[in-house]
Amino acid sequence: MDELWRCGAVELAAAIRSGETTAREAVTSILGRIDDLNPDLNALVAVDHDGAVAAAERADAALVAGAELGPLHGVPVTIKANLDVAGQPTTSGVEAFADKIAAQDAPAVRNLRHAGAIVLGRSNMPEFGIRGTTFNPLHGRTANPWDDDAAPGGSSGGAGVAAAAGFGPLHQGSDIGGSLRFPASACGAVTVKPTSNRVPAFNSTSTSERGVLSQAMSVQGIIAREAADVRLATAAMIRPDPRDPNSPPVPWLGEPLRGPITVAVAEIDPEPEPHPGIVELIERAAEHLADAGHRIVRAVAPSIDDAMRGWFSAAVTEMSVGMTPAIERFGSADIQRFLGWTVAAGEVLDRDGYLQTLGSRTALMRDWNLFLDEYPLVLTPFMVSPMFDWDFDTRGLDEVVHVIDRAKYAFGINYLGLPAGVIAMDLVEERPAGVQLVGRRYREDLICDAMEAIEHRNGVMAHRLWDRVAV
Repeated sequence: MDELWRCGAVELAAAIRSGETTAREAVTSILGRIDDLNPDLNALVAVDHDGAVAAAERADAALVAGAELGPLHGVPVTIKANLDVAGQPTTSGVEAFADKIAAQDAPAVRNLRHAGAIVLGRSNMPEFGIRGTTFNPLHGRTANPWDDDAAPGGSSGGAGVAAAAGFGPLHQGSDIGGSLRFPASACGAVTVKPTSNRVPAFNSTSTSERGVLSQAMSVQGIIAREAADVRLATAAMIRPDPRDPNSPPVPWLGEPLRGPITVAVAEIDPEPEPHPGIVELIERAAEHLADAGHRIVRAVAPSIDDAMRGWFSAAVTEMSVGMTPAIERFGSADIQRFLGWTVAAGEVLDRDGYLQTLGSRTALMRDWNLFLDEYPLVLTPFMVSPMFDWDFDTRGLDEVVHVIDRAKYAFGINYLGLPAGVIAMDLVEERPAGVQLVGRRYREDLICDAMEAIEHRNGVMAHRLWDRVAV
C-alpha cells in the first residue's frame, strides 16, 4: 500500500469504492511521498496532514455505511494558493496576503468536495499569478523535477510539479493566458483549459470583481498525470454555482459526432520559427490520432496573431489599471520589474481603443467557431520553443518579449474563450514539451478523448520521470 501514490484518480476511486484499498491508506501513502520530496521541490506550500487523514476516515466510514458516493470519493486533490479554501489563507503568493483567511470554499473547491475529493494542501504559484514560472518571496521557488534550471511553468507551477512528482493524482489550477497549460507541458503532465466560464468562479476573499476581460478568459481546471483523470475531475468541477452568474448549466458530454472526428493540423506560423523538436511532436501526435481512428487533415486555421494581439493589448490595459496599484504596494522588486516589462511590451489602450478591441473579439471568435464547425479539433503547438529557464523572464524586456512571442498559441486561445488541452509528449532539448488540442465550445470531452488516444500510444510522461530519477 506504500505505492498508492502512483495511482491515477480513476484507478484510485475504483479501488476505494470496491474495498481493494481505503481512502485513509491512499492519503497516507501520498502524504508520505510529499514528506519525502516536497522539501526539495517546494510544489506544495501547505499540507493539511491531520485534516486530510480525518477526511479520509470519514470517507471510509461513509462507504461502510452505504452512503451515496461521488465520482471522486476518497481521491486526494491539491488547490492552488489563489483559490479560496474555507479556513485557510488565500495568499496568491503575496507576503501581505499571508493572513487573508477564506470564509468559504470557492465553487471549484466545493464541487470537488461534493464529488468526494479530499483536499490535501495548497500548491505554489508566482506573486499575483502573472508569470510563466513559479517563485515568490512568501514561499520561495518551485523546482522542476526534470531539470532544476528549467521553469516549472506558471502560474499553476506548483500544481504541475505536484502532479509529476506523485503528490496525488489531481491538482487544481487556473488559466488566463496559459497557467494550466504551461505547467502541464513543462512538467510532463496533462490538462484541459475549459471553455470560458465553464467552471464557476468566486473568491470570498476578493475585495472587488474581476475586469471584463478577466471574467471572459480566466478559467479553473485540473492538472494530472493521465488524461482520464483530467476528464473525471473536470466533469465534476463544472457544476454551476449561484455565486457565479456566468457559469452555464451545460452538461459535460456533448452529442456524439457521426463518423470519424476530423482533426485539423494547423499550419504553424513561421514567425517566430518553431523548434524542429516541437514540429516533430505535432507530427507524432497526428500519427497517434490517425492510428486511433481520427481523420487528419492539413489546414490553415484563422489567425492566431490577431487573437494574440487582442489578448495582449486588452489584458495589458486591464492589468495596468486593475493590478498595478496592488503590485506597486505589495509586490516584490522582481514582480514590479516583470510587470513594467510586460506593459512596455504591449500597449495600454485608451477608452475607445479598449472598447473597440473587446468588440472586435466577437469577429475573431466567429471565425474560429466556423472553422471548428468543419474541424471539431485543431492540433497546434503550445509553445514553439522548449521551456525557458526558471528566471528567464526577470532578465529584461527582450526576454519577456521572447516568451510572449513563443507562447502566442497559448494566449490567443484564451482570448477566444475556447477549450484547449495540452499533453506533454517528450523531451525537447532535455525538457518536457507538449502539443495543444483546441476544441469546440463546451466539447472538452472530445479533447480528453483525443488526449487519451495520444497517451495510450505515447505513454505517460511522469512514469518516465519516476524511472529516470529518484523522485
